[in-house]
Amino acid sequence: MTLLLLILIPMIVGIWAQSRISTAYSKWSKVPSHSGITGAEAAATVMRNSGIYDIEIVVVPGHLTDHYHPLEKRLALSRENFYGKSLAALGVAAHEAGHAIQDKVGYGPLKFRAALIPVTNIASQLLPFIIFGGLFMGMFGLMKLGIGVYLVLTIFQLITLPVEFDASRRAKVELINSGILTKSEAPGVIDTLNAAGFTYVAAFISSLANLLFFVLMSRRD
Repeated sequence: MTLLLLILIPMIVGIWAQSRISTAYSKWSKVPSHSGITGAEAAATVMRNSGIYDIEIVVVPGHLTDHYHPLEKRLALSRENFYGKSLAALGVAAHEAGHAIQDKVGYGPLKFRAALIPVTNIASQLLPFIIFGGLFMGMFGLMKLGIGVYLVLTIFQLITLPVEFDASRRAKVELINSGILTKSEAPGVIDTLNAAGFTYVAAFISSLANLLFFVLMSRRD
């Protein structure tokens, strides 16, 4: 029963989180901001007001593929958010600019997460072998390795939470202080960013559940 719950709960939470962000983004992407500026312009303004002038803002393909790359000093926005003038587009773009601000001020959790990326990438590449060999072939050694891999992934997802929520907090403050949004428009941005934040919570819950799953499975051998 416990093993079944460790499979079902993350699945349900993940589906709910994806539905939440899809619904919120769809709703607020239809509401244009009074300022009439694009997401790219909003991100540039937020960074400029924070003394950041060396970040390139580029368009990337896909839906909600927006991200900030600290090593390349590049802020990437999906086409709908780069050119979009909606409350959702401005919120997402400002959120990524919030990561640039974190980078500038040396925000600890962001630096820690960046340091974990190489190890996390290796752990992710090992997953298919661990799942196949450990779960389907019953190889005890791979079950133990799976615990280590999911421990790394869980720590990464845990440290991601303050990084993402802090970036959203900075985005909300900067959008209002810079005059890009009025206070009456803030709820749309807040709803969008909060919904996006839940996807990271869901990812952490999923990773933690997988870790516990492998721990329990290893004890059965």
